[in-house]
Amino acid sequence: MASRGARKRSNQQYFQGNDVRLSKTLSYLLRHGAEKEGFTFTEGGFLYVDDVLKWSSLKTYTQEDILRVVENNDKKRFAVEQDEDTGRVKIRANQGHSVQVENLQLSPLIEASQYPVVIHGTYRKAWESIRSQGLSKMNRNHIHFAPGEPGDSGVISGMRKSCQVLIYLNLQKALEDGLQFFLSDNNVILSPGNCDGIISPKYFSKVMDRETGQSLDLHTNS
Repeated sequence: MASRGARKRSNQQYFQGNDVRLSKTLSYLLRHGAEKEGFTFTEGGFLYVDDVLKWSSLKTYTQEDILRVVENNDKKRFAVEQDEDTGRVKIRANQGHSVQVENLQLSPLIEASQYPVVIHGTYRKAWESIRSQGLSKMNRNHIHFAPGEPGDSGVISGMRKSCQVLIYLNLQKALEDGLQFFLSDNNVILSPGNCDGIISPKYFSKVMDRETGQSLDLHTNS
């Protein structure tokens, strides 16, 4: 028969795993799938929690579950608010959307001096393509950057923990050339890139292999 301690650990593991599944499901819905699943965003990219809980993929969860996941998410991917008129609780993703959202409450970045270190994290397998073609927003609305080094105070999101290559951006040069940058509520720097959704390699100040600390060549072999 399992001990009380073993049962407690088992319950903790179950709830942690359940919360991860809930977080991933919310990320899909709020960033990519709302319209496909029959939802319509309110202003700012919000959905009402009581409506979300009627969705077949979330019927087994409660508002308390969602609020716990929002509170405990280390990257602060989500925001919740109470509707001033109805009192209903609503939720949104702070960034990472592939669908258009009106009035996402992003703050424009004007002064590069506010963010002396701006980094995009990626993987070695992607570096050769990025080195020749630049960073692409791909199927999302923005290219994501962290406002500092991994582990720095205030850097909670903007790159995956597993990223292998750090691309440092010359924010001053990019702003001077007319590229737009914004700051999300969870402190991620976002840019739509140029008219093609690209940030050219000419705006990279340096590139580092995160594991070895070595600089990577910015120039292609062609």
